[in-house]
Amino acid sequence: MEMHEVRYFLALCEEGSFTRAAKRCGVAQPSLTKAIKRLESKLGGDLFYRGHAETRLTKLGKLVRPRLQRIHQEAANATQVARKYMSRESHVILPASNLNEARLHMIVAAAD
Repeated sequence: MEMHEVRYFLALCEEGSFTRAAKRCGVAQPSLTKAIKRLESKLGGDLFYRGHAETRLTKLGKLVRPRLQRIHQEAANATQVARKYMSRESHVILPASNLNEARLHMIVAAAD
């Protein structure tokens, strides 16, 4: 299962239309449709009833939606935690006792 498939699935749940979901995700409608079909193949059944006027969840779709929402949220949380960690790490200043004087001058010069 790919994260973009999860994102497309959730957009389609909310939009109720392949065209609107594709627009929301910034992809062409055929690309979104193919990704949804791949996800359905991986999960073993149809996730949506496809009608002319609307698209709605099947029983399988309803079953997996909360789990896919959690996966999507946890991926977003992991990204946020990693970015926060990396922004702190890039600003770590070591105590001068851990550096020799020549190296300290190099670091200070590079920061200017």
